[in-house]
Amino acid sequence: MTTNGSLLPGSDARAAANRDLLAAGTEMGPVTLLVGDLDLLTRYYVDGLALTVISAEGNETVLGRGSRPIVVLRHDPSLPRGSRRDAGLFHTAILFEDPAALASAVASLAYLAPQSFVGSSDHLVSEAFYFTDPEGNGIELYLDRPRDTWRWTDGQVAMDTIALDPNAYLGEHLDTGRLSMATADPAVVGHVHLQVGDTTTAKQFYVDTLGFEATFEMPSALFVSAGGYHHHMAMNTWNSAGAGPRVPALGLGVVDIVVPDTEDVGALTDRLRTRGWAFRDDGRTLEVEDPWRNLVRVVAAAR
Repeated sequence: MTTNGSLLPGSDARAAANRDLLAAGTEMGPVTLLVGDLDLLTRYYVDGLALTVISAEGNETVLGRGSRPIVVLRHDPSLPRGSRRDAGLFHTAILFEDPAALASAVASLAYLAPQSFVGSSDHLVSEAFYFTDPEGNGIELYLDRPRDTWRWTDGQVAMDTIALDPNAYLGEHLDTGRLSMATADPAVVGHVHLQVGDTTTAKQFYVDTLGFEATFEMPSALFVSAGGYHHHMAMNTWNSAGAGPRVPALGLGVVDIVVPDTEDVGALTDRLRTRGWAFRDDGRTLEVEDPWRNLVRVVAAAR
């Protein structure tokens, strides 16, 4: 299951020809969370979301489906809990491949922790269900609508927030026989949504510097992607307008972006250097902080 592929006219060709854009095959990697209670968060994601423990060493536990990591929990109980008004993570969005897989995940998590369910919406390009984990980290569980139903106008994809009845969705799509086999359903990080201080500065970094393309804009939010996906990342100011750089706190640790090869890492290195942006780079992995000190790690895909 992938999120790359283009319905935005010319997007693949532009990405191939323009070293100022991220490659069309760019995808999101796992999201690292800094957590205060590692056992509690592990139970939430394993028992509720049917993720499996891929590895557990020292203070870090990697969770995912199959061999694909989705969430990395890094234990750091010395950190304070951040404010909802701070910059940081809005939600990690986990993408499923069919309605039955999405319904199984929603039902499992709602059964384990019903108080963590916060809503559901039809976004035209996708159907989504929202939760908040025990330490306040947002989670979206979603399914894309078929790409040929997405509507594009002047490079902007049509998205909306329309009521989606969770009980009706589960009644239509839930297969109780799949609940016990949910860990076999593929899932990936489809997109990552951040809280930021302002969208103008976010666009200067994530579009003009990092190399995403803007796919949907409003005064309070910016959606960006590579290769014509509806969005790989988003930034909003709904809770965090005017927020400054983050101070150390629980919550978001690292956002991973996976590019097709080391040449793509090199192209980004050139862009950051030209724009005078501080970064760390070993040729295969690049780390850079956005204007709010959210750490973004760009990694070349394993071959």
